[in-house]
Amino acid sequence: MKMNPRSVKKTRLQLLHQYYSYTGFYKFLGISLKKALPPILLFIAGLLIVNYFVININDLLIYVTENYSDYVVFSVFFASESLLGLIPPEIFIAWSDKTTSPILYLSILALLSYLGGIISYFIGKSITKIPSVHEYLEVKMAKHIRNTRKWGGFLIVVGALLPIPFSITSIAAGMIKYPFISYLLFGLLRFVRFYLYAVAIFSLV
Repeated sequence: MKMNPRSVKKTRLQLLHQYYSYTGFYKFLGISLKKALPPILLFIAGLLIVNYFVININDLLIYVTENYSDYVVFSVFFASESLLGLIPPEIFIAWSDKTTSPILYLSILALLSYLGGIISYFIGKSITKIPSVHEYLEVKMAKHIRNTRKWGGFLIVVGALLPIPFSITSIAAGMIKYPFISYLLFGLLRFVRFYLYAVAIFSLV
């Protein structure tokens, strides 16, 4: 007796749904979204406050564009995205709007963020060969590593789309030796994040 392919697909989806429900992925996603919203709102509020009471953001970004070469800005951004995402990418997205080719520069930023994530992945993979560093980071990033082991690609998707340092997610993926090709595919959503955020930020600055 042949089974209906749709019923098989539905069963697999149900099993996947049960797994993510049981392991707490949906709860984690909800918490992540709640944590992601305040930084976005604070960034927008801070941008407006600075713009109206301190210095005109347009003038500041134009000053940076005119006084610092593109290579300097790109280098600083790439270093940040490769090492724990220390500087919010939203600042660079706003900067790209004041360049001669906003979409091109935004795309370069997205590409550099993606490449920075790849470097972080290999940093995580290399760390496993240094016992002392590996043990230190396993303690510091224990929760993130545990979640990456449980949810794999879905956690990479969350890291790529939400304002969570993508570098940390990438390091965790490297540490557990998550399949590199799968990591590359899920990481492409980093481009989606940059374009979506640009829609909001370009209208503000």
